[in-house]
Amino acid sequence: MKYDFDKITDRRGSGSMKWNVPENVLPMWVADMDFETAPEIVDALKGRVAHGIFGYTEIPERWSGAYVQWWSSRHGFVMDPDWLVFTTGVIPAISSTVRKLTTPNENVVIQTPVYNIFFNSIINNGARVLENPLIYRDGRYEMDFEDLGKKLADPQTTLMILCNPHNPVGRIWDKATLAAVAELAAANNVTVISDEIHCDLTIPGRGYVPFASVSDTARNISVTCLAPTKTFNIAGLQTAAVSVPDPLLRHKVRRALNTDEVAEPNAFACLAAIAAYEKGAPWLDALREYLYGSRMEVYGFFKENLPSVKVIESEATYLLWLDVSKVGESTKLAEYLKDEAGVYLSPGSIYGEAGKYFLRLNIACPRALLREGLCRISRGIKAFCGIQ
Repeated sequence: MKYDFDKITDRRGSGSMKWNVPENVLPMWVADMDFETAPEIVDALKGRVAHGIFGYTEIPERWSGAYVQWWSSRHGFVMDPDWLVFTTGVIPAISSTVRKLTTPNENVVIQTPVYNIFFNSIINNGARVLENPLIYRDGRYEMDFEDLGKKLADPQTTLMILCNPHNPVGRIWDKATLAAVAELAAANNVTVISDEIHCDLTIPGRGYVPFASVSDTARNISVTCLAPTKTFNIAGLQTAAVSVPDPLLRHKVRRALNTDEVAEPNAFACLAAIAAYEKGAPWLDALREYLYGSRMEVYGFFKENLPSVKVIESEATYLLWLDVSKVGESTKLAEYLKDEAGVYLSPGSIYGEAGKYFLRLNIACPRALLREGLCRISRGIKAFCGIQ
């Protein structure tokens, strides 16, 4: 089946958070794609709607089976169905787990620049953010293990949130790196929450490495957050899972999710996940190819038109990280681009101090919109710099 990713669907007036912007603004910020989801998912939802009754919904065995089969076939990692617990979203799961596994004023380590909502999940639940900044060198990010070891050894540190693959820098962490993280965490009695929501959105030919797959140590100390929502653009259906191999840790996480009432599905949540994982592979493969073409077009555009902006080469996600250190500070630049050029990017400053001179660009849209957005960015940055 051919999938049309060039189709432009008008999302204004649909309640879209991404598109709740002025008419003259093109939104390229929040991690939400402007592609219609896989038709196989739409067909499954239409069938459910046709039934006409949407009462309290149980989690079928087929739901966990779909996750297990997908991770086995796509990622070479066999999970036990018993490890999986339904949750309404990755962020609710992270927030609940932080609340359950920490006491007030304990530290949670994050590797900045990183997804901004991690900060909220920590601070809003009475814990403290402890940053382990990534090392940015020659246009590439690496983990700073010397600093990580010190932060994990702090007696007040009880939890680490890992982003795998990493948002916003687009790194796929390799097995050796993840195994080293696991050993450091285990040596200091620190539990690792691994957010793997972007794991299916790798560039063609590249896979990702599940944190829990790298060693027995990693498996025993980890809470992995999984979801089809970013992959298939169905975030509004509120469907996700946590995978927790260790029985005692799983009991704590299950209690956290149930106490916070984020462990019960709506009438469409499980059905959408099942349809995605059972029938969505061809659509996803086509999407990855399309996104790769868009990615290469962006690289070429900036090289030719805005050499002062460096695009960090990304291995995963549909989010590109732009080094604007030669242009200006991200908050002012993003505000200028939105107000004066009519294009909305995320300022890197919201991802921690390490993102102060970066912007995050969402390229998951039809090419016509992407090209319009790039032209607006180019005009806006040149005007910001006083270039005619």
